Amino acid sequence: MSVVKFNVLTVPEGAGATLEERFAKRGGMVENQPGFEEFQLLRPVEGNDKYLVYTRWRSEEDFQNWVNGQDFERSHSEGGKGSAHGGGDKPKPAASDSEVWGYEVVQRVEGKA
Repeated sequence: MSVVKFNVLTVPEGAGATLEERFAKRGGMVENQPGFEEFQLLRPVEGNDKYLVYTRWRSEEDFQNWVNGQDFERSHSEGGKGSAHGGGDKPKPAASDSEVWGYEVVQRVEGKA
């Protein structure tokens, strides 16, 4: 079964739009990784400051290969293609904290629509 990773980002008030813009321009590098299955950026709606970056992978090994690879480093560099503005001064981070939660998928149901 697949593994799911949540990158839990603490985003200060007023920085959500910046974070969303940076993800929109992230360059799409993860989509081409072996074992990658799904990505979602989840915006908080219930009065907290935590954005969730959801990814699903075929295996823990596939996820670790992504995290330890050059494409991961390039896609997460502040001056890279995925940032709000390339080159010059590094932009201020949109998140003030980050932690990764990992889960193994034991059941999965999809809609029929």
